[in-house]
Amino acid sequence: MRPPGYGEGQPRLDDDRLPVVLIVLDGLGDRPIPELGGATPSEAADIPHLDALAARGCSGWHVPFGWGAAPASELAHWAMFGFAPVPFPGRAVLEAAGAGIEVPGSTAVTHAALRTSRSGDRGQVWISGRVGADDGEDASDLLTALEAVCARYGVRLLPFGGRGESLLVLDGHRSGAVTDSDPFFEDRHPWLRVRACEPGGDVLALPDPAGSDTVATADLLTALLREARSVLRAHPVNAARAHRGRPPLDVLTTKWSGSREPLPTFAEQVGITGAAGTSTRLYRGIAGLLGMAQRHVAPVADLATDIRTRLAVADELIAAGAGFVHVHTKATDEAGHTKDPYAKRDVLAALDRGLDGLDALAGRAVVAVTGDHATPSTGGVLHTGDPTPLVVAGPTVRADPVTAFGEAPAASGWYGTLRADELLPLLLGHANRPTFLGHRPTPRRTPALPDSPEPMPGDR
Repeated sequence: MRPPGYGEGQPRLDDDRLPVVLIVLDGLGDRPIPELGGATPSEAADIPHLDALAARGCSGWHVPFGWGAAPASELAHWAMFGFAPVPFPGRAVLEAAGAGIEVPGSTAVTHAALRTSRSGDRGQVWISGRVGADDGEDASDLLTALEAVCARYGVRLLPFGGRGESLLVLDGHRSGAVTDSDPFFEDRHPWLRVRACEPGGDVLALPDPAGSDTVATADLLTALLREARSVLRAHPVNAARAHRGRPPLDVLTTKWSGSREPLPTFAEQVGITGAAGTSTRLYRGIAGLLGMAQRHVAPVADLATDIRTRLAVADELIAAGAGFVHVHTKATDEAGHTKDPYAKRDVLAALDRGLDGLDALAGRAVVAVTGDHATPSTGGVLHTGDPTPLVVAGPTVRADPVTAFGEAPAASGWYGTLRADELLPLLLGHANRPTFLGHRPTPRRTPALPDSPEPMPGDR
């Protein structure tokens, strides 16, 4: 401790603020699996490094939006990053930003994708597939053919490149608070009519600028998509595909609608500089939109090498000045979606081999490992509100009695059950960075003691 200042009776505090590293194993949570003896993949996996972190640190359950709510990754991350009070712009905005597309402000946008279909009862259209890896040329030609239709409706298609995906920009329409036409659960719902969303219906509200008419936006999208289907069904590219025995790409679906409104940066909202080692277009978009420094690390097949590289990038971002770094892998989520619990167990074991540097990292930073949601590796659900394990370790973290990583061990951890918006304040507290309630250094209340509040102009 430094000696007291003039007229003060207590020593001046040392600056021992620590960086925070949040490692998200996407879709980590799971359910008890009979084939694994009633264990979850995390409980059944050989993960000595994660177990050691649990023994060193403190554990709990992460249930992002409360029991029963099945989060999407983008919504969970929005809240985990401290943005739960800020209206969510819609994933279409994030995906487009991650693809390098300049998204216009206060304009309704949606993610549009070519799909295959089959006819059902009562004239309903059922989605049956998506653009294949080798369908790029056909998809590009079909999207070009839709440009004239879009022009008649005063909207624009901005292709992402690749597998028939585009940003559909609805010029003249301000709010993207409309429903998806993509059924998402293709064997349960047909292609859907677009409707205006009711206020308050989302976990994180969509922006709804003053003067917007979401009913008109929904009606325009419904009419546009129906006319697009007529064009696609009659197009020579789809006739040629049918002749080759390939399914026509004869439906344009929309989802993730929203609008880009003014947003605080991560530093403004949280108080410290944020950074991310990004893994996909979505996370590039989040980092870019929130002004976070980023290094994109393309995934590699060797999962141990992949996660070890991501941790090395986190160290580099900390050295460059980041107070918070996000590390992400989608491998666990992808394994869960195979509905093969052995695959998810083995993916966790492979990732653990690349986490051999966790103990050293936890000696110089506050390290948290958790998931953004549960992706059960059995059953007919996509994501669920089941708990995902959380462990936090670092120089200031008191160890609890938990000695293994997984849902069952974490249940007795001292943290109990945390929601997504509670995670960052917890980590910032451990990092000696909590905001001091009652102190007002910045106009926006931040969960961290801000690194760079505005100084008074200097003496003349």
